[in-house]
Amino acid sequence: MKLVAMTQRVTVEPRYRERRDCLDQAWIRFMHRAGLLPLPLPNHRRTAWALCETAGIDGVVLTGGGNLEAYGGSCPERDETEFALLDFAEEHAIPVLGVCRGMQIILHRFRVPLYPIEGHVTGRQRVLIEGKTVEVNSYHQLAARETQPPLETWAVAEDGAIEATRHVNGRILGIMWHPERMSPFATADIELFRRTFGAAAECVP
Repeated sequence: MKLVAMTQRVTVEPRYRERRDCLDQAWIRFMHRAGLLPLPLPNHRRTAWALCETAGIDGVVLTGGGNLEAYGGSCPERDETEFALLDFAEEHAIPVLGVCRGMQIILHRFRVPLYPIEGHVTGRQRVLIEGKTVEVNSYHQLAARETQPPLETWAVAEDGAIEATRHVNGRILGIMWHPERMSPFATADIELFRRTFGAAAECVP
């Protein structure tokens, strides 16, 4: 199975004065369904980099949850780790797939601005992908209205918000929907992850 590193959100537990890294268990089930082996990473740049080098990862998933510090977020350690992982992926020529916040990290990395948006926190919305209407979920309050090279638009919502982007090198992709929150998991999302990271043709049951 392809080994794919996954970033984690930061949660704060005031009772114990702890900053915790966490990942929805649904992600593990989704990755298993796609025939991929997930490796959750801590929000510590040097440790995350060392783990990726030592493990010999085949790709990176930048997961969702929380805003970038540049847009009011309070987890600079996560921003730092995820930007470093983009550097790692570029240096090692491995694929990256950003989900929601993960796509926003990609956009920010390539100097694409984000703007507040309404109506995009909903269990279902329609997006246009290569001329085909697809139903996905949506849980974001920031969005891009345009991209710039080396990124290109891959999917848009009915109001024009960009819902997916990809790098011209074909190795970096961002989507604004959450495939792990679909029930059941969407076949198209499973195939997207499998194709992105080169998993076996048959999904794991």
